[in-house]
Amino acid sequence: MNMKMKTVQGMTLILLMLMAAFAGCLGDDTSDDSSSSTATSDSSSSTTSDTSDSSDSSDSSDTSSSDGSDSSDSSDSSDSSSSGGSAVSTMDAEDGGYTYASNVDNHRSLMADMCDIKTHAAAGEWTAAKGIYQNGKNAPKSDGSYRTLAGFAAASGKNHNYDTYYGMDGSVDAHIMAALDGTGDFEGTSDTVRYQGVAKLTANMAMVAYTIHELNTAVGKADAGNVDNDTGAPHNWDEGWAFFHGPDENVNCGPVATLNKRANDFGTNNAEGVANTTADILAAMNGGLAALQASDADGYNAATNEVVRNVIIAYSQAILKYTYKMDSSSDAAKYQAEGYAFWKTIEAYAADGTDACYNNKTHTMSYVGNAADGTVCDNFQWYENFDMGGGMMYTGCYNMVSHTEANMAVGAMGAQMDETNCNEGFGAVGSTGMPMYYDNYGASKINEILNLTDSSQQGTSHDVSVYLAPVWAHYGITADDIGSYS
Repeated sequence: MNMKMKTVQGMTLILLMLMAAFAGCLGDDTSDDSSSSTATSDSSSSTTSDTSDSSDSSDSSDTSSSDGSDSSDSSDSSDSSSSGGSAVSTMDAEDGGYTYASNVDNHRSLMADMCDIKTHAAAGEWTAAKGIYQNGKNAPKSDGSYRTLAGFAAASGKNHNYDTYYGMDGSVDAHIMAALDGTGDFEGTSDTVRYQGVAKLTANMAMVAYTIHELNTAVGKADAGNVDNDTGAPHNWDEGWAFFHGPDENVNCGPVATLNKRANDFGTNNAEGVANTTADILAAMNGGLAALQASDADGYNAATNEVVRNVIIAYSQAILKYTYKMDSSSDAAKYQAEGYAFWKTIEAYAADGTDACYNNKTHTMSYVGNAADGTVCDNFQWYENFDMGGGMMYTGCYNMVSHTEANMAVGAMGAQMDETNCNEGFGAVGSTGMPMYYDNYGASKINEILNLTDSSQQGTSHDVSVYLAPVWAHYGITADDIGSYS
């Protein structure tokens, strides 16, 4: 297969250049919610590094006698009594260049569960994988119970956007359980597809959600004045790194492994060969910890936003890669499943940036970012030699509320965006009867491509950069940040 993704690179560059031109109109509205997560490997049992680019033979029958009954812990993972708090740590004080301010041994140990789950899922041992997911294995707490992935994923009231976006408590757990049980989005799919779902959703969606929760909890505690290393904001911040990176010996089981691999794919490593995203998140985590300890709100809020931004970059790269590879004649379903899991990792933080308006004269869609409602569509207007500031004169169809430009490409029926079509095409429902405003339009198009039960999407190489470009604009992500897949 030709691995050059020239169409994606070209489309991305054009769209981002247009959006960057109006950067002065864009406020910094990234939330203090983050999102990120990744893949797995095992310190307590032999596992291999991520084999996502090779075909899976995980179709063996379940040979485990492990019971999958749910005795998962739904308590707040930030409880210092369950992680040691000020107790003496038995593990190294540093992981991946980050030095912990408190004892988070128990949280770091959870990464080994990821590895064991992946190993069982690769063998088609769904009950065994489910048992570790729900009951735990490698992260014992002081009361004799185990910290579990399911305990967090199934809990309500966690400090992340997933449950709000999906409209249900325990939405992360629902996605993972569907892959484990072969239900929901995984109904009727192969063991290979289910394996990708289990391995990638637990290591990415779940661990990103864990990380976001802890960073947001740290921010909340710091805002309330609790910056004690053992019980306050720094402790939760430590937990965020524990879930994102884990012990050095288990780093291949966590999100950092995904970030490094995608940087290799897209040529976005720094001079030391480390993924730009990994390096930037590490710097943000170190800077954020210092800011928390100093009660520097601007500092720790900026650090939280920087983590989110780089998570969006890394998982965008992953989505671009696997939707592009869906033209495979043998592994299209597997690649679709990988793209699905990586998309679910950031969907709750990306979808709102893909709202769009339909022009009933050109029959094209124009993005408006995270719009409050459909009234934003009424604000597209034609401008002739308009001074946008900084010496830039603009002619075209622009929205001063969303600060986005209308789609200037020729529409499907041959109509070009001009003054008449700009000023009149967004104002009313046309003869087609189509609505004007589409909430989460770009996200819905990605979900169509990554519908695991729709085999018609397979066998085609998809360029989803057009749907992700408004998300990148929202987070201030450039074409250079994304790089070029090769």
